[in-house]
Amino acid sequence: MTSDDWRLGNQQEYLQGATLHWRQYHAPRPDWDHDHCEFCWAKFAESSAIPDSLQGGYTTDDPYRWICERCFGDFRDRFAWQVATPKPESGAA
Repeated sequence: MTSDDWRLGNQQEYLQGATLHWRQYHAPRPDWDHDHCEFCWAKFAESSAIPDSLQGGYTTDDPYRWICERCFGDFRDRFAWQVATPKPESGAA
């Protein structure tokens, strides 16, 4: 990725060197229906809440910040992320 990638803002201030976890998305409270990828603004939501939304992705420990799989792949090295909980392999229970 280049330094002028449209998805880059000031994420290095809060995501540089972060430890990330793959998680299924669950709304943090009943009145909350979605979150966004910190880079591309893709929507994360529970499967029936918002059509075409992502149901899983990488999050920070809290899990307040969400990163889609594509942006994770694009920026993993640049941000020196550590993965504590990897994405389960396809077909795994």
